[in-house]
Amino acid sequence: MTELDDFTRSYGYLIGYVEEATREMYCRFDALFERGLSPGPDVDWREYGRWAQLKLGLGREGGHDHDERVLRLIRSVAERDIPWTLGDARILVYSAQTLVYWGHTRYEEIFRLPLAVARRFGFQERRVIFESIGAQRWLPEHRLPVREALAEQLDELLIEPAENGPAGVVRNVIWECDDVARTLAEEYGARLADPAVLPLLHHWNTARSSRPSGKWLRTARTLLTPDAAGLVREILARVAAHREKAIDHRADSGYEWRETVFLHERTTVPVRGMVWTCELIDEPWVSQLLGDLALTCGTGIGGSGANCRSELLANAAVGVLSRRGGLDTVASLARVQTKVRRKSVLANVARTLDAVAVQAGLSREQLLDRTVPAFGLGPDGVREERIGDCLVRLCADGPALRYVNPAGRTVKSVPQAIRRDPALAELKSTLKELKQTLPAERFRLERALIEERVWPWRQVTEFFLDHPVTGLYARNLIWQVLQGPAGLPVRTAGGWELTDPRGRGIQPGPDTPVRLWHPIRETAEDVLAWRDHLLEHGVRQPYKQGFREVYLLTPAEERTRTFSNRFAGHVLRYGQAKALLNQRGWSGLAIGHWDYECGGDQGEAVKELSGWRARWGMHVTGDAAADGWGTASFCASEQIHFYRDGQEAAGYHDTAGNLAAREGAPLSEVPPLVLSEVLRDADLAVGVTSVGLDRQVTGGHEDYWHSYGFGELTETARTRRDVLTRLLPRLRIADRAELTDRFLRVRGDRRTYKIHLGSGNILMEPNDAYLCIVPGHDRGTGSVFLPFEEDGGMLSVILSKAFLLADDTAITDPSITRQLDA
Repeated sequence: MTELDDFTRSYGYLIGYVEEATREMYCRFDALFERGLSPGPDVDWREYGRWAQLKLGLGREGGHDHDERVLRLIRSVAERDIPWTLGDARILVYSAQTLVYWGHTRYEEIFRLPLAVARRFGFQERRVIFESIGAQRWLPEHRLPVREALAEQLDELLIEPAENGPAGVVRNVIWECDDVARTLAEEYGARLADPAVLPLLHHWNTARSSRPSGKWLRTARTLLTPDAAGLVREILARVAAHREKAIDHRADSGYEWRETVFLHERTTVPVRGMVWTCELIDEPWVSQLLGDLALTCGTGIGGSGANCRSELLANAAVGVLSRRGGLDTVASLARVQTKVRRKSVLANVARTLDAVAVQAGLSREQLLDRTVPAFGLGPDGVREERIGDCLVRLCADGPALRYVNPAGRTVKSVPQAIRRDPALAELKSTLKELKQTLPAERFRLERALIEERVWPWRQVTEFFLDHPVTGLYARNLIWQVLQGPAGLPVRTAGGWELTDPRGRGIQPGPDTPVRLWHPIRETAEDVLAWRDHLLEHGVRQPYKQGFREVYLLTPAEERTRTFSNRFAGHVLRYGQAKALLNQRGWSGLAIGHWDYECGGDQGEAVKELSGWRARWGMHVTGDAAADGWGTASFCASEQIHFYRDGQEAAGYHDTAGNLAAREGAPLSEVPPLVLSEVLRDADLAVGVTSVGLDRQVTGGHEDYWHSYGFGELTETARTRRDVLTRLLPRLRIADRAELTDRFLRVRGDRRTYKIHLGSGNILMEPNDAYLCIVPGHDRGTGSVFLPFEEDGGMLSVILSKAFLLADDTAITDPSITRQLDA
């Protein structure tokens, strides 16, 4: 057996993998030590110290009596002035913890060197070094004895003295592991360290369970003061406005990495305690603030995605809203339900809404209908407030604040005289809430369309058409009497009625069942009539309804029977596709360059709709090295399967161990509206995130870029063509533009151009040379009315490029003119 083998046998259980050169160095240290020799003048004292700590190990079964020579070695190293790094200190602590785990009980000797090294650093670095001593993941039978034996020394290292002031007092409780903790110490230190509030801060720092016990809340109630309640409001508002931060790290070895941090787990605990305390505060701001917090913490990095910035805090906020109950919590929960995609959080929201609905004797949907806040707006969607000599209007259409100065003139900026007025601050806060509510209502109305909700007409007028917020959207949608005619709402002297494209009035009775009109139930003639009517009368709908794409079962899907290949084989920008699908109610997609053997590069996006579950397969494509072996830049789409609720969707593995295709329900049995809406989402994802849209981001998929960027039109692109057919005669470039099967052909003075109606890519005649126009160079569409704009903005992009190229002699940008003259 060689010395190196002996070294591995003796100390390998303490340090795991080390490089060969390091092992050889430690072997030399061992040999010199056994001969009673010093390590020499050129020794790396940091490595020598690490080796010395290893000498305390006696093997997994080696007993606990250390050789006195080893103890003298440790003491001499601990007293030496060595340029230790933070990484060294953490390694030494880990080594000491491992010894404790294997039963060594001479804690003073085991931790002598780590404690000595830690004294070289400041308080925050020391806390980082010894963080694991108090961590829950270190078993209590090891953590507690060490903490007790070293209490005096650890307190000396970790607890800041009184002369460090209130900020030090706060740091002693919550440490300073992120920007929020730093704010609490530096900005709120004096108030949190106040003797009347400090006991509550300590109590908040015990919020380590999933929900507060009765005892915890009783203690919090005895400690809560009006000042502390004000602090809770201010601090939680700061957390709700807080966003993640990228932090760069560099290890002693030179390895660098970037970590994105929202809140450290140590900060999360007292913040959760503040959230729990909201259960005891009976103030009107509580529900709104908890909704803001749940929205921030429940969404992913950048505000979207199926993950959470802090699932713990999102669930804590929803839990408090649940226990508070009452109709005032519904609007906040509805906002969370609109944007958050994490299943655990959504399940909590659903349970809470169901519980409140049961208390009110309603269904969850009926409850949401009745609890949309009106924000004090009048029937016209405007609220006027007189502040000093100025009139301020809160307008839902925009939404915005508009100012009228004492002279009666509307001005854009806030008049100087009212800038600091508390009434204006209250209006700005209301405007913020209104901006959050509007997209939630738009989302809810579209969900009602695809879920085919039915209401009595009197509820439609009361909760939708007459509502100053929801009515902004509902009054531009087509409503249909069940099994009867459809029309746009029109207010008459006798109330609301519906008017069809021919101008005929429809007056439903108060109890007449009504739903939102969907083109899948209509004839092609009726759909075209509605499209012409919307354009002719300038009706801009909140989402595609009249121009909504319909996806019917194709012969190819009849042949494949249990799956659709219609949107398979596309190369998508993974992050963008995932975010868009999450916004459309899909979840579960998480793939990357990891764990290929267990399928980490393959996954599915899942959507549940009207008792059915759709699964759209995806897999990683592209260069793993370029992505750093992390999350993929690109993914390739696969088949879409459908399953009934409760149908077992478990797959099987083939002989190679790969997950084989799962047998879905026959597509002919899927309700046409469910099939159409799922395929519409897939078309939208491809149309917005395909690499075929931009030659500069093909990721090595040039053939795909060409086939998609200039190929056959999808249903979304065909709808775009239908809109342009109606719009072109109205445009000032009508004499220079014409539609072909796949392109908008525009005649300029220098060249003639073909803009693809699916991708927006441009070819120049006569040789079909590609023309690249970087976003930002194309001109706006000016006053062109668009009946919708939700397909990633592509209709606007195509029109703006058409306006630019129709007047190509006015183009001066050299990046474009060089291509025109080539």
